[in-house]
Amino acid sequence: MPKMKTKSSAKKRFKVTANGHIKSAQAGKRHGMIKRTKKFIRDARGTTVLSEQDAKIVKSYMPYAR
Repeated sequence: MPKMKTKSSAKKRFKVTANGHIKSAQAGKRHGMIKRTKKFIRDARGTTVLSEQDAKIVKSYMPYAR
């Protein structure tokens, strides 16, 4: 049986935490910061944990990351 392939884009963008959650960068901070509120920019610092529905999709992209 051949090995399953990991999506290259997923392994660059997501990490699996020790508890099995998926950690990713905050969305919406690449450009257009002038139109964003100060509160949005402040709250979107650092990383976030994906929701359970999104994490299920990302885990299917990375079969060996568990």
